[in-house]
Amino acid sequence: MTKPAVIVLAAGEGTRMKSALPKVLHQAAGRSLLGHAIAAAQGLDPSRVVVVVRHGRDQVAAEAKRFGPAVLIADQDQAPGTGRAVQCALAALDQAASGVLTEPVPERPGDATGDQAADAVRSVPAPSTTGSGDVGAVDSPDPAAAAGQAAEPGGDSQIVVICGDTPLIDSEVLQALVAAHEADGNGVTMLTAVVEDPFGYGRVVRDQTGQVARIVEEADATAEQAAINEINASVYVYDVDLLRSALQGLDRDNSQGEFYLTDVVAAARAAGRTVRAIISEDPSVVQGVNDRAQLAQASAAINQRIVAQAMIDGVTVIDPASTWIDVGVELEPDVTLMPGTRLSGATAVGAGSVIGPFTTLVDTVVGQGAIIDRTVANGARVGTGATVGPFTHLRPGTVLGQATKAGSFTELKAARVGYGAKVPHLAYVGDADVGEFANVGAGTIFANYDGVTKSKCVIGPAVRIGSNNVIVAPVEMGAGSYSGAGAIVRGDVPAGALAVSAGPQRVIEGWTMRKRPGSDSALAAERALSTQTGSARNIPPATIPAGSAPAAAVPAENTPAATIPAADTPAATIPAENTPPAPVPAPAANGETSSTAEPSGQGALDPTTLAWSAGPAAPSGEIPENN
Repeated sequence: MTKPAVIVLAAGEGTRMKSALPKVLHQAAGRSLLGHAIAAAQGLDPSRVVVVVRHGRDQVAAEAKRFGPAVLIADQDQAPGTGRAVQCALAALDQAASGVLTEPVPERPGDATGDQAADAVRSVPAPSTTGSGDVGAVDSPDPAAAAGQAAEPGGDSQIVVICGDTPLIDSEVLQALVAAHEADGNGVTMLTAVVEDPFGYGRVVRDQTGQVARIVEEADATAEQAAINEINASVYVYDVDLLRSALQGLDRDNSQGEFYLTDVVAAARAAGRTVRAIISEDPSVVQGVNDRAQLAQASAAINQRIVAQAMIDGVTVIDPASTWIDVGVELEPDVTLMPGTRLSGATAVGAGSVIGPFTTLVDTVVGQGAIIDRTVANGARVGTGATVGPFTHLRPGTVLGQATKAGSFTELKAARVGYGAKVPHLAYVGDADVGEFANVGAGTIFANYDGVTKSKCVIGPAVRIGSNNVIVAPVEMGAGSYSGAGAIVRGDVPAGALAVSAGPQRVIEGWTMRKRPGSDSALAAERALSTQTGSARNIPPATIPAGSAPAAAVPAENTPAATIPAADTPAATIPAENTPPAPVPAPAANGETSSTAEPSGQGALDPTTLAWSAGPAAPSGEIPENN
């Protein structure tokens, strides 16, 4: 098969997208619409690929170069229409063939109208020459080009033209079209489809013999023509000489005032050349993208293709409808994708791994036999046999070694976790190397940022970091070292050492009542202390019936406020911080409470109800003080 040159039309504004981003740069299945078109073109092994740009020129050109550094860029000038776009592309091909590479012309405001545009399309302005590799039109005409010939013959006998907004056109479709064109010796071979709703597409008008006579754009169609349901897919293969000649005869005598590429079909028939239409068996292939709804439809269609191919290749997809796999993702056989899985970018997953449910991997490489559950990972590497999730975030630069674990509610950023090491749960590990078989306790935070600089921590092999630690970078913990629970590790820890930072526990009695008087906590503490004062502190165990105390023994939740000391109770009624608990009076020899248990005038405890009865000197509502 002859190597054709391919022209990709990407100069349109795409107003129906209602976006600041040029239409062809919107993405479907992880690749721009333009990227899909270029990939299809490259599948032909073409002699050259030219992308025609205008609106959003610099962005579109940069995207084209990203997908194919050898792609030529042709700037469409002020003359409107797809016919003019193709003529600019042919000029780019001619100059590339002659070894002349030119400077692109910046986008200029306004459109040419009337005779200006007609002159432009007939003269094909010669590009300027500066050696940049891009092609753009300038204002001085070239005599040879004006005659419809290349300034230097490009050498291409076939020209394929596709649109930058038809992402479902793939290289197989183009290969079939080119093969038919060569076999039949056609002047034009075009792709069409029969659809239920042809709205928005050009209609294919056939003559009495069933041959293609012309293409009529919807804006110019009669009612009878508009009823035709065979549409033009805007995918063509042209004989290059026929194309050059027909372009010279284009005019703007149509409702949109543009130079229509579709008029080349009628010109070919008038010249006695054969025009063949190949009807696509799958109408969805020709679907263009003009708005967000069509973009979503195209994305879903591409995803269905990818998921179906993955299953053919040995991947288990539990729920294809909720599984999204971008172009370029690599999956080995025996991978299992659970519902709600999204794989994007340069992601690759090794054999036997289970991904999902509800997991998103972007530019992430996963080894064999790994399990990743309810995780978001971006720019990470997960080793063979590793376990990740649920509810885990792996940020760029994270590397989990073989047989590692990053458990629930953990986040790792630029962290390297060695063989068999574990970050089981509730932890942040940033800018750290964690040695093999180390364990990071729950609630541990690696404090890697001081507000100015990010620093690194190095955790040696078999280190055990206690729960609720803060590792303040830069810190190095030696092999086999430990840190106690709640430790704040600010300095290096030698191998085999234990790091602790907390002192002995200190208990300050009565603190709540003094520092938070009247609060819920203070009231609850006072109730508890009053119960202890009445029952446990002054009454020998023998006098409290086991398991038979009536309900009155425990103060009810709705005890009147009068039973609770007011906020201004003298401090003398509250034990001082260091006051030891009052001694429990010794029982009398006969087992009864000693007469010294209750000081005179302070009331007495009813041994039946375990409730205090106020003595003559006890003020109303005051709890007797424990002596």
